[in-house]
Amino acid sequence: MLLDNGSIRTLDARVPLARGLLVEGERIAAVGDDLAARERVDLGGLCVVPGLADAHVHFPTWSMAQREVRLEDTRSLEEVLERVVDAARAAEPGAWLRGRGWREGDWEDPPELSRRLLDEAAGDLPVALWSRDYHSLWLSSAALARANGDLGVDGGVVETDDGGEPTGVLREAAAWTFRDRWSRPTTAELVEATRAGVELACSRGVTAVHDKDGWLGALEVWQRVRAEGDLRLRVWQSLPHDWVDRLDELGVRSGLGDDWLRVGYLKAFMDGALGSRTALRLDGSGVRITSAAELERIVRRAAAAGFPVAVHAIGDLANRDALDGFEAARDAWAPLGLRQRIEHAQLLAAEEFARFAEVGVAASVQFSHAPADRDLADREWGDDAARSYAYRSLADAGALLANGSDAPVEELDPVAGLRAGVLRTLDDRGAWRQEQCLTAEEALHASTIGPAWLSGDEHRRGTLAPGKLADLTVLTHDPLGCTPEQLAELQVVATMAGGEWTHNPPPW
Repeated sequence: MLLDNGSIRTLDARVPLARGLLVEGERIAAVGDDLAARERVDLGGLCVVPGLADAHVHFPTWSMAQREVRLEDTRSLEEVLERVVDAARAAEPGAWLRGRGWREGDWEDPPELSRRLLDEAAGDLPVALWSRDYHSLWLSSAALARANGDLGVDGGVVETDDGGEPTGVLREAAAWTFRDRWSRPTTAELVEATRAGVELACSRGVTAVHDKDGWLGALEVWQRVRAEGDLRLRVWQSLPHDWVDRLDELGVRSGLGDDWLRVGYLKAFMDGALGSRTALRLDGSGVRITSAAELERIVRRAAAAGFPVAVHAIGDLANRDALDGFEAARDAWAPLGLRQRIEHAQLLAAEEFARFAEVGVAASVQFSHAPADRDLADREWGDDAARSYAYRSLADAGALLANGSDAPVEELDPVAGLRAGVLRTLDDRGAWRQEQCLTAEEALHASTIGPAWLSGDEHRRGTLAPGKLADLTVLTHDPLGCTPEQLAELQVVATMAGGEWTHNPPPW
């Protein structure tokens, strides 16, 4: 199959731009200007880029979110409660009412959150509403009762009222522990939702994801989707770091799997998040989940078992601790070629930018977070926000950037991510901290080459070159040759993975 008469942006320095691309089977056979084939697809001026990847997505959770109460655009408590009331009317008696996306920092004069407010809106239904950053959980009395008072956990926050009673708001480890014990969806629910999620992701140009839902049993979910023939994007799967001994005993190493689904890396947390006011800061605020010394031990143990580590770090102290931990353990992992990563890297002290490249740790970031969090970051971090979401500074310091969405925190939409990285806005406002804008080519690299390198696939994917897998995304126009205004209008036309169309096959 020859894709011809378009712009082929290969991201391969040997042939960066061509007119046509020849696919044979699951691989690219040739890239050039004067190719011929029996089957020809006329691109009609469309642009082909390497398949877009999402390097940080909670995929089954995001898939489930498509069926839950969505609160991302709410601007007041009243709006949230109105949606809960509407959902409760349609819910089955006793069934969980799940939702996500609230962020009290977006509300004018945010009130005290209370389980009683949810009780008034939903009656006796158990209600569990996740905050936008997924670090706080707001529960109704019926939901809270499931725990029978067993709410406290190391690294967690249980908010209480003046009488010492739980308000219904749990943060960090307390929220996640409640979820795991009482409110997590069934595997069957996750499989059904993930199957639909794959279709939606393919329609957005996605050919590969780095999934963060290992704790949720995502590996089993993906295996079932794979067995049913519905897995049409490539998955690099995380697992919780505290599973390392079990994995080592079983002889499971990073890379186990096939071309579509592989066990990838271990996940850990340094701190909380901006929206929940639990990011670990140099000013002493926030919640520490893992210290630098503890991370060093985690990384050494992971290296001995053959795994790289991805660690969540939001605040400037959390990122410093993460870099310190990786650096202290470098003698254990660097000789093995393990590809370590810090997730988010949202707020950095000035001296930390260069350390990513010096230590050899990738910055797994989310371009869409910058425009989404701009007002909250300015309000919560003040002048220090000038050091936040600093993708230009990281790139200039030589850090490898890999872009993701953190869906369902933001939407799984890599084209929106490209726009956010280049334009630093996703609405009608001007760029936020314009000095941190990336070029379109840098943003595209971070959505293709960066994720492929982290999963050890740079010889198979990430660029369009002969011999590589035919994973590609067809766009309405060339993101590297258009104006900022045109970039804002960029859309996905079609998606291919392994030589098969996974979304909107031609003709177009």
